[in-house]
Order: sequence, then C-alpha cells, then structure tokens
Amino acid sequence: MEVYLDNSATTPVCTEAVQAMQQAISVTWGNPSSMHRIGLQAEHLLNQCRATVAAGLSCLPGEIIFTSGGTEANNLAVLGTATARARQGCRIITSSVEHSSTAESCAELASRGYDVVYLGVDHTGRVKEEDLAAAINRDTILVSLMAVNNEVGTVQPIDVIRRMVRRAGAPALIHCDAVQAFGKLPIHPQQLGADLLTVSSHKIHGPKGAGALYVRNGVKISPILFGGSQEQRLRPGTEPIPAIAGFAAAVAAIPDHTQAFNHVTALRDRLVAGLQAMPGVFINSPSDALPYLTNISVPGLPSEVMINFLTERNVHVSSGSACAKGSKSRVLQAMGLPDSYVTSALRISLSRLTTWQEIDAFLYALAEALATLLRR
Repeated sequence: MEVYLDNSATTPVCTEAVQAMQQAISVTWGNPSSMHRIGLQAEHLLNQCRATVAAGLSCLPGEIIFTSGGTEANNLAVLGTATARARQGCRIITSSVEHSSTAESCAELASRGYDVVYLGVDHTGRVKEEDLAAAINRDTILVSLMAVNNEVGTVQPIDVIRRMVRRAGAPALIHCDAVQAFGKLPIHPQQLGADLLTVSSHKIHGPKGAGALYVRNGVKISPILFGGSQEQRLRPGTEPIPAIAGFAAAVAAIPDHTQAFNHVTALRDRLVAGLQAMPGVFINSPSDALPYLTNISVPGLPSEVMINFLTERNVHVSSGSACAKGSKSRVLQAMGLPDSYVTSALRISLSRLTTWQEIDAFLYALAEALATLLRR
C-alpha cells in the first residue's frame, strides 16, 4: 500500500479537476484574449472559473487575480503593496515563520531600504498579539501574516489585525497567506479583515500552476510583471486556462468544511495517540494546531535518514516546507526548539482523502524505524 502523508506539499488531483482540465485542453483551448469565437469561448470559461473561485472565498469575481500559484501571489501582494504605498510609509510587518515566498519578498524590500519588522513567535509558533499591536505605527503600509503555518499548523490571529491597524491610524493593507487554510477552514477575506489573500490550487486537490490573489475591491497595488493587460494588468501573460479550470473544479469539489474537518480531526487524534505511545518521539505542533498538519521530532535520527527509511516502505512524509528543501526549519528555530529537534523533524500532513489505514501504516512504519535505526 502506498501511504501519502505529505499533503501540505501538494495534494493528489481530484477527478473533477482532471476532467475539467481535459475539457479545457481538448475543447476550450483558445486564447481568452482573442476576439474570435474560439477565443470568446475560452474567455467565457475563464469568467466561469473566476466566479467559482470567488464563490469559494465569498467575494466578488472581480476581486480574484489568477496567478501561477501561492509563491507568485505572495510576491505580488508584498512587492505590489510596497511599491503602490511607498509615499505613505515604509514599514512592513511580517513574522519570523512565514513561507519563504513572503519572507524573501520582505528581505528584498529591506535591501531597498524599507523598514521590515519580523515578529517573533512563542513556543507554539504563534505571534503574540501585544507584539503585533506594538509594531504597527503610522508608517506601516503592510502587515503580512499567514493564516496557518505550513510546517506546524499553528493558526495565527489574523482577525485582530484590522482593529490594530485602525487604532494606530496606519495606512496599512493586510495580507494573509491562506494557502494552508483554504479548503480546510471557511476562509472569507472580509470577515478576516484582509485586503489581500493568497490561495493555491495544488493544496486543495487541483493542479499545479494555478493560484489566486484576492484583492479587495478598491485596493490598488502595483504589478511586478509587465507586458499585457490580462488580470487587470496585475498578472500579464496569457492565462493558463487548463490549470485554472482544474483549480476552479477543485474549489467546487470542496466538501462541507465541518464534515471534512471532523474526519481529519479523528485521524489526527489517532495519529497523536500512537505517537505519544512511542518513547523518543516529540510532537512539535501545538495542541490547537490545524488537525491537517502534525510536526514531530525524533532526536538522534536525522530527518533524511527517517524519510529514506519510510520511503523504502512506501510511506511518504516530509521534513518541512517543500520550498525550503535541504535547509533547517526557520519555523522550528523561531519556536525555540533545540537543534536536535530541528534536524530530526518530520511533517505529517493529511487531507480529506487520507484513510485510517494510512495512519496505522505510518505508525507501524515509524515504530519499525525507531526499533531499527535507534539500535544502530
């Protein structure tokens, strides 16, 4: 049996998305910017897809900008805001545990002279609200925090940011990287108080190569790419209709959040109970983390060794963010975990398609790894 527990890296593509992509490739293959019938058919499909993704976020279709994925959307949100609001201030606030696409965009801004504040986190990986409030001043033009951490599953306090920005009298836009939250939690940008919000197709059983940035109606940001009028000139270039069609189909296929959440929570509880029964295994994720993601460490057994052992038994997990392959986890370091935990970390991430059998197979393989590798 093949056991796949690396869903935070990417999810298997659902049947609905595959069918939508096949239709787009074979039938609606025109350029949506062309004015003839074949192009207009593609444009009609593009509009339908935009409306579907917008419905999934409870926003307007015109507030959805399609991108190539979460990384591009985060870059557009951070760099686009900084350029558009440069005359209003220069402070950017983010956290020390953001995805690399946000972290490196902020680092680029720091190199240009922007005042970038990296908020620390507590031992659970959560930003302290008092630190966030203290950091926001009248010079703040952007606050960018992820909804759910992609390595340990910590849920960040996005819903309090708007109140803090208003209290400080700041001109700041609020950006939320919701890549790990969308499809698992009800995500409504307006309720969160977000001006900009990032989602990605391949985290919700859609294809790679598509994502979206929600841009609240009336908010102006600057493009970071140039050369066309597509996507309100914020993302020029011919839209990849097959990928977008698959993305929209995956959004439409998202089941009732409560039912899926309860299923995954039960799987996570079984996983945690099994892990707690194994001496030498430590759980790094907080108890109130999103149940789709559990981070553990086995001090003394390097992540790479464990991953190779498990892979040989057809069990697939990761050591952390796929975009930080080979690097020590900034997240675990920011949480204050010892180096022995950081270098032995494993990320087990579930989806609504994960089965009880996969959880049990992982626990069996992990027990075998402990018995075999720790004895050497």
